[in-house]
Amino acid sequence: MIKVALPTGDLRRATGELLERLGFRLEGYEPGSRLMRPRMPDRPDVALRIFREKDIPIQIALGNYDVGICGAVWIEELLRRYPSDAVVRLRPLGYGVTEVYAATSPDLNGGGQRWNRLADVRIVSEFEELAEAFAIGARLPRYRVLPVHGATEAYLPEDADVAILAATGAAEVRGKGMEPLFRLFAGGAWLIAHRRSVQEKDLAAVLRPFMDLPPAPPEPGLAIPRLPAPDARTLRRPAPAADVVRLAVPDGHQQPHAVAALAAAGFRFEGYDEEAFVRRPRSGVPGLEVKVVRPQDMPQHVALRHFDLAITGRDVLLDHLYAFPASPVAEVVDLGRSPYDLYAVVDGALPAETLEEAVRYWRGQGRGTIRVASEFPHVADHYARHRHLGRYQVIPIAGASEGFVPEDADLLIEGSETGRTIRANNLKVIDTVFRSTNCLIAHRGAASGRKAALMREIVERFRQSVGAAV
Repeated sequence: MIKVALPTGDLRRATGELLERLGFRLEGYEPGSRLMRPRMPDRPDVALRIFREKDIPIQIALGNYDVGICGAVWIEELLRRYPSDAVVRLRPLGYGVTEVYAATSPDLNGGGQRWNRLADVRIVSEFEELAEAFAIGARLPRYRVLPVHGATEAYLPEDADVAILAATGAAEVRGKGMEPLFRLFAGGAWLIAHRRSVQEKDLAAVLRPFMDLPPAPPEPGLAIPRLPAPDARTLRRPAPAADVVRLAVPDGHQQPHAVAALAAAGFRFEGYDEEAFVRRPRSGVPGLEVKVVRPQDMPQHVALRHFDLAITGRDVLLDHLYAFPASPVAEVVDLGRSPYDLYAVVDGALPAETLEEAVRYWRGQGRGTIRVASEFPHVADHYARHRHLGRYQVIPIAGASEGFVPEDADLLIEGSETGRTIRANNLKVIDTVFRSTNCLIAHRGAASGRKAALMREIVERFRQSVGAAV
C-alpha cells in the first residue's frame, strides 16, 4: 500500500486538477467535500488522506505517509527546526506560490531601518522558524518571537515591531498597513516523500507521472538578509496609555456570535459586523481600544497583558489553562453563544460504545500506547490522564482532524456542532469532553483609576446582557 497525504485549504482545488490531469481519478477530493479519505477507484493499492498543509511534512517525516503534496514554506519550517528529518523534496509542482515577507510599521521605518535600533525587537509570526532565522540574519542581540495563528497585521506597532507573514506580494503587505522590509521566502506546492519509502518501496506508479511533468519555473526559496549591526540601539517605544482598556474580539466563525454578544451588551463597533471587519474597529467608547485577532491567540495575549479583555472560546481558554495552570487569565463572563461540543471520537467500526470498552479493546489487541490526536493538545492530555488511559501519546495537529483516525491515531478529541463531518468519515462519538461557548476573559492583575472603572463597566454590561437573555 502506498500512502499519500493531500492538502486541504488553498492548495486543494489546484492539486485536484493536477491529479486529474495526470490520470489519477479521484472521488471525494472535490472542494466542499467533508471526506478526509478520498478514493482512487482505479488504484486500490493507494490510500489517500487529507491534512492541513502544516501537518503534511510532519506526517511524511514520521513515515506515516510515503508521499505528500504541500506548500514549500511548511517544508522549510519543519526542516529548519529538524534538519535531519527524513523528508525528501522531489520536485516543485509550479502552482500555489506563497511569499513570506518581513514587515514593520511605517512609523518604525521612517528615515531608514529604525526598527533595527530597538534594544529588544518583538517579532510576531505564524512561521516561528523563519522568524528565528530572520532575527539571526538581522543580528538582533535581543528579540522575542511571538507565535500566532495569523492576523499578524493586528499586532503592529503596539504589541510587535516586526511581522513575518505570508502575502501575494509587497502591495498586499502595504494594504495591511505595514511597510515591507524584505521578501524572505517564495515557493509553491511541492511533491515530497519519506526517505525510507523512496529507498525501499516501489513508488513508481505514483511518482512517475509527476516526474514526467515539464520542469517548473525555478523558485527563489529562502533568502535571509545579513544586515550590518547598527551603531546604536537608542530607539524607544512610546509608553502605552495607562488608562486605555484594550479589548480583543474574534475573526472567523466566532465573529457573528461576538457581534451578537456585543449588541446584547449595548456595544456596536464601527468596522466590526457579522459580514466584515477591519482589524482596528472604532469602539465609540472613550478609553476603549478594540482589535480583531484570532480567537486561538487571545488567552496568550491576555496573559502577556497585550489585551485587558477578550472574547474567545472556552475551548482555547481551557487548553491554555491546562498548559499554564498559574496563568493570570480568567473567565469573567460565560456569554453562552457559539455552542459546540468537544467529543472523544473513535473509528466507527471499533467494537466499543464507551471509552472504557475502547481502552479494553485496544489493550486486548496489544496496543501498548494509545495515540490521542487533537487541535487542543493540552485538553487531550488532561482528558487522557483523568480518564486513566494508561500509557498514551498526544499528537498535536493543525486541523482536518477526522483524517487521523484510525490509521494515525486511536482517539480524537474533536469539536463539532452537528457531527456531520464525524459521521461522514465513518467515525463515532464515545464520550463528551465538555461543551464550549464563547466567553469574556480578563487578566487577573489589578487595574486602577479610570481603566479599572471602565473594565468593571464593560464586564457588568456583559453580565447583565447574559442575565437578561436567560
